[in-house]
Amino acid sequence: MSQLVPLLRNVPLFLDLTDEELERIASIAIPRSYPKKSLIFAEGSPREAVYFIVDGLVKAFKVDANGHEQIVSLLAKGDMFPHTGFFDQSPYPANAEAVKPTRVFAIPIQSFEQLLLSTPTIAVKVLRVLGAKIRELQEKLQELTYQDVRHRICAILLRLAETHGTTQDGTVVLRLPVTHQDLASMAGTTRESVNRMLNDLRRQRILEMNRNHIVLKDVEALKSWADEWRKKR
Repeated sequence: MSQLVPLLRNVPLFLDLTDEELERIASIAIPRSYPKKSLIFAEGSPREAVYFIVDGLVKAFKVDANGHEQIVSLLAKGDMFPHTGFFDQSPYPANAEAVKPTRVFAIPIQSFEQLLLSTPTIAVKVLRVLGAKIRELQEKLQELTYQDVRHRICAILLRLAETHGTTQDGTVVLRLPVTHQDLASMAGTTRESVNRMLNDLRRQRILEMNRNHIVLKDVEALKSWADEWRKKR
């Protein structure tokens, strides 16, 4: 249990908890490991636990009636999934797959509910953080609903840079195994459209990309890229 407390302290959901409160959560956490491309849970299966990533990368995705994959989110160290978490008894809303070898700890929903009932201070602090996560997801929905494809691609790259990027010599490096098809799935568009847009960004020396990393060479230029394209139309 003592080994889990430092990990819990870095989980945004538990940011405001005291050491004593973290120890109580650690006492019900179950460590698990998943190899690359293994399924953590399937969409529609009974919701039994909520997961927190210790290290690795997880892809949450849905598959439509035609077999097309729609990536909901990419999740890294400290992230919780599914986002609806502990307070929804419906089945898992999407598939979750380990993109690379991943370690997590699982907290059984029933055990967590019992803990919240016995410790109201933990419940209040957790609900505050979940409120912020809901606002973040609402913003993402607005991006997909109201923006054209170029703005969606731009917003996705900037969000990935904020959550997964590291700054090196004035550039932002994303060490994620993200393919063109992955970006297309996140933006709700075709791989061909993404290819054209990324080639445009390369020509303008805004971005470099391969299968293992993305380099944003000029973040400010990326922010204005879609607006400039719209003005030309």
